[in-house]
Amino acid sequence: MKKINLLLIVIALFVGNIVMAQSKAKAAAFDAKNYALFGEKFKVTKILTKDQMLKKYKSLKKGDTITVQFQSNIKSVCKKKGCWMKMEMAGDDTSFVKFKDYAFFVPLNADNSTAIVNGKAFVDVVSVDELKHYAKDGGKSAAEIAKITKPEVTYSFLADGVYIKK
Repeated sequence: MKKINLLLIVIALFVGNIVMAQSKAKAAAFDAKNYALFGEKFKVTKILTKDQMLKKYKSLKKGDTITVQFQSNIKSVCKKKGCWMKMEMAGDDTSFVKFKDYAFFVPLNADNSTAIVNGKAFVDVVSVDELKHYAKDGGKSAAEIAKITKPEVTYSFLADGVYIKK
């Protein structure tokens, strides 16, 4: 009987250590020291992947808004001020990220960096004039800008805070 009790205690300690190690590994997944913060500081909680975020976007209708955090690579940044960025989604899709109240900007050279954004996701229809403005800010040529002739449904995001991996 004592051997069984001792064996059960050893097993319980072993399982407990595994559970603790797994929870520490999850907590260690985000370390603020490895990131630069832009905008408001936020607690990193449930971060969606770019695949999960695209599924969320596809479930939204125009007028719907959800509060969410997601992580992906920055595909491009406004080359004038850093006042917007496009983040990679699954496939060829992107999320167009602006910053709440125009209160902060990201570095102009943040292209290809990993970022975690916190804020509101929604589906938007962007006018031709606005698309041309963004193309010009993004450094597109006059010929590329001239090809913009119709409004575009976009996956938009209004971020109140952004962590960019150092």
